[in-house]
Amino acid sequence: MTDRNKQDVRTDQALVAHRSRIVVAGTGSGAGKTTVTLGLMKAFADGGLRVQGFKCGPDYIDPTYHAAATGTPSRNLDSWMTSPDTVRETFIRASKGADISVIEGVMGLYDGKDPLSNTGSTAEIAMLTDSPVLLVVDVRSMARSAAAIVLGFQRLEPKLRIAGVIVNRCGSQGHYGIVKKAIEQECGIPVLGWLKRDDGLEIPERHLGLVPAVERGELEPLFQRAAELIRAGTDLAALQALANSAPPLSLPAQPLFAPDRLWSETQADAGERPVIAVARDAAFNFYYPENLDLLRQSGAELSFFSPLAGERVPEQASGLYLGGGFPEEFAADIAANKGFLEDIRNAVSQDMPVFAECGGYMVLARTLTDRSGAVHIMAGVIPSDVRMQEKRAALGYREATALQDCLLLEAGEIIRGHEFHYSVMAYDESASPYPYAYQTKGMRGLQSEGYAKGNLLAAYTHIHLASLPKAAARWVEKCRAYGQ
Repeated sequence: MTDRNKQDVRTDQALVAHRSRIVVAGTGSGAGKTTVTLGLMKAFADGGLRVQGFKCGPDYIDPTYHAAATGTPSRNLDSWMTSPDTVRETFIRASKGADISVIEGVMGLYDGKDPLSNTGSTAEIAMLTDSPVLLVVDVRSMARSAAAIVLGFQRLEPKLRIAGVIVNRCGSQGHYGIVKKAIEQECGIPVLGWLKRDDGLEIPERHLGLVPAVERGELEPLFQRAAELIRAGTDLAALQALANSAPPLSLPAQPLFAPDRLWSETQADAGERPVIAVARDAAFNFYYPENLDLLRQSGAELSFFSPLAGERVPEQASGLYLGGGFPEEFAADIAANKGFLEDIRNAVSQDMPVFAECGGYMVLARTLTDRSGAVHIMAGVIPSDVRMQEKRAALGYREATALQDCLLLEAGEIIRGHEFHYSVMAYDESASPYPYAYQTKGMRGLQSEGYAKGNLLAAYTHIHLASLPKAAARWVEKCRAYGQ
């Protein structure tokens, strides 16, 4: 472990943390930042370093790649769903003990929630964490023009430190030499490496069971190939020195999360705490670690189980959390676990606190029709039917306002999250007014979505509890009341 990461220093004002870190940003989606990120992570990890991965924005899939490449769970840094202090705190907490942190950007460096500002962008995350930026530039059919691109990115935000460049999809070593000279002359920053055009590095389609493929090890050759290309064409020592040059960070004066020493103390009281059962396997795996941390900090004990392995909801549970994932890829297996579906029905009929989002929401419907047209019987606790489609149904940030008092929110309260799914839900509104959970606000305006009745809350929106921490405490308290 590097000396600068061995310890944090406590001053009179705050905890000052030394963290080696680099943000990998692209000029746009498709520039190659995921390939570079994975190659760097794998190369550093293979070199004996403990690498901590982060992803800017709400995405769940890239962190799964990171974990496979580094052997360490990755974290999201999101400056729209959570506050600037929470972004810094999340980074400082999760990077403790790492030799280097690699933060993968989202879209282009300056692309985020608002086209007129840095809100929600990679640039904002880099500035909040005071991190040097490594800009990935696709230089196909380009020579000196590559310098103009880098220069434009430098000048748009003077507060941002673009500290180095990696050029992607070079035609040859000679091509690399040309663009390197141009960028370094005009921009005054080093070009630290290059990747040749390589069709073998194409990332698979993101929605077709990608996480299960990662868990089966099917993408390991891709990670290895990316690392080989990075080692062959990148000055890793210079890049690590750049990461080591990042200045120290301070925890906020009023941290959201409890100090590490308190976690073990609260764990000791596990027997007195309500148990929330959390479905976690290849079908249910989209959980923000901070959501789970806030539930634990609010007094819950989490008990993980795998519906795909035939497991049922743990008997001691007084709450149930069904996260997102890929239930459509395993619909037949989920339908075959009749005990699991029966446990959901019993939990809802007994008014146990149940929270489900996206994939978990789909499993609460009456039926799930997969892409082949096969219909699978689900739990049926929500009067709706869900169908997969080839076209993406929703993508983007959501501000969710509670339409009624529900498990997490009081009517009118707002929580932030995002949607990303290829399924559509057909609601049965024939019997009575449908008990929609939220009115969500996104790029396409307002819409009613989800289902809230008693202690059941389910919707497509993936929420981030750090955007409204008291929602976690409210959920745990209802689980405690149910258990008693």
